[in-house]
Amino acid sequence: MKIYRYPTKDTWTELVQRPVFEREEISGLIVEIFAEVECNGDKALIGFNKKFDKAETKSIAVTEEEINNAENELGNDLKQAIQQAKDNIFKFHASQDAEIQKIETIKGVVCWRENRAIEKVGIYIPGGTAPLFSTVLMLAVPANIAGCGEIILCTPPDKNGAVNPAILYTAKLCGVSKIFKTGGAQAIAAMTLGTESIPQVYKIFGPGNQFVVAAKEYAQRYGVAIDMPAGPSEVLVIADEQAIPEFCAADLLSQAEHGSDSQVIFLTTDLKVFNETISAVEQQIKDLPRNEMAGKSLENSCFILLNSLEEAVEFSNLYAPEHLILAMDEFEKYIPMIQNAGSVFLGNYSCESAGDYASGTNHTLPTNAYAKNYSGVSLDSFVKKITFQHLSKKGLQSLGKTIKVMAEAEGLLAHKNAVSIRLKR
Repeated sequence: MKIYRYPTKDTWTELVQRPVFEREEISGLIVEIFAEVECNGDKALIGFNKKFDKAETKSIAVTEEEINNAENELGNDLKQAIQQAKDNIFKFHASQDAEIQKIETIKGVVCWRENRAIEKVGIYIPGGTAPLFSTVLMLAVPANIAGCGEIILCTPPDKNGAVNPAILYTAKLCGVSKIFKTGGAQAIAAMTLGTESIPQVYKIFGPGNQFVVAAKEYAQRYGVAIDMPAGPSEVLVIADEQAIPEFCAADLLSQAEHGSDSQVIFLTTDLKVFNETISAVEQQIKDLPRNEMAGKSLENSCFILLNSLEEAVEFSNLYAPEHLILAMDEFEKYIPMIQNAGSVFLGNYSCESAGDYASGTNHTLPTNAYAKNYSGVSLDSFVKKITFQHLSKKGLQSLGKTIKVMAEAEGLLAHKNAVSIRLKR
């Protein structure tokens, strides 16, 4: 862990840097993968399953039998937990569906906006060391609320060529249309280009490692939209003297265990909390099954003692964390100061895990400082907003002169004539 005490502001820019990866090497591999998928379709995906995931798969599509069998492999406690999380996520995202508002901007001119679901969406669910069935909930639930006609899910198979049953069960529960056994950049390529089995989609959602992020960025060259460049997970915790060090340590480790490329930042103004949180991290990590990954993550992480909570919020805004936890007593005072964060957790009992699973908010969030210009996934992510307008004859008469003057000033006389010809009748 990197430990800093009262660093001056001129050093902050260096402290907020994320781990850097060899972009050129990754980009070259992404181009090769897309080319292979474009040429060989399903055959390429089967080959990549063997190469990258050591998985033998005879076909890419998950069968109805596999999906139905998954339910029998899960215990009732897990199924009930998934259902409760789904209910909360549905309730929160359904509330984002705004009513149509028709606005009369001038007499006889009415404008409004309506939502239309994106017809075909693809969701990528990481598998491997942590099969994220919770991400199925976060993406498929709002996609269904929005009314997306086709929801395609891609996820890597295990070494036996099977998909984790919790992913299959959750996908069925949430109305996913089709499920395919392919992961990594090749899954993004398949949803972008289409194969014999996998349909092309219009927008791709889902987190992943640096290869998945790079593939999503590359997919945009083919006219496919993406939710955001969501990469390795991260959390920043701001603690005052009322914070409970054991809680802070647990939150930091909950993100560090995602992978060795995750990053956590701890900020506090209290020396006692600072030292006790570091000790708690060192103690708790010993009991984690994924302590090796968490340990590598901590090597890229910072524990920083600062002069004031205002200074801590200023640092956080510069870092723009995916998850921000305010482990403090008077958190309401600092809410208006927060400018850049994916999702914020308030008080000692608002653990980040709640948002990851079941509170109702979405856990697909901007990372790598993209919280400065991206929002997390919401219902709006799955719809297009189309504007409508209706002008009566009186409305055009009211607005006609303004349009004609502006069109003539821009030298676009056909635009002017489109008004003039109507006003003559």
